[in-house]
Amino acid sequence: WSSTFFGPTKIAESLRAIAARFDETIQEKAEAVIAKYQPAMQAVLDEYRPRLEGKTAMLFVGGLRPRHTIGAYEDLGIQITGAGYEFAHQDDYDRTSPEMAKGTLIYDDVSEFELEKFVEELKPDLVGSGIKEKYVFQKAGIPFRHMHSWD
Repeated sequence: WSSTFFGPTKIAESLRAIAARFDETIQEKAEAVIAKYQPAMQAVLDEYRPRLEGKTAMLFVGGLRPRHTIGAYEDLGIQITGAGYEFAHQDDYDRTSPEMAKGTLIYDDVSEFELEKFVEELKPDLVGSGIKEKYVFQKAGIPFRHMHSWD
């Protein structure tokens, strides 16, 4: 089991998995927390999902693992068409593969040139990566999310 707190679906799954390790009182309190925040999260999804439904994204990160954020993109209707790591171990791939849709391109420690070629081929609507890749894709007119910055 791997917890992640990115996106409403994965937050609820993680809270339930943690609560399952405790008694019914804790489980009921976890459900109450989920229910309390569900309307606010649903309001955000209702606002943004219609514009994002069917869009695609590619991710390439080092420390923050793509598997941690895939669910948040999916909650918004965005399909991840490619994901990879700069600093990965076998367990990263073992834990990421089940999170990915069939046919998703998974890449390992690609060079800037290779990543650019993957983006040219798959034509994502968004690229999420680090600062090294930011300007290449912004100059190409591809929306970019800096995955190592929380601003």
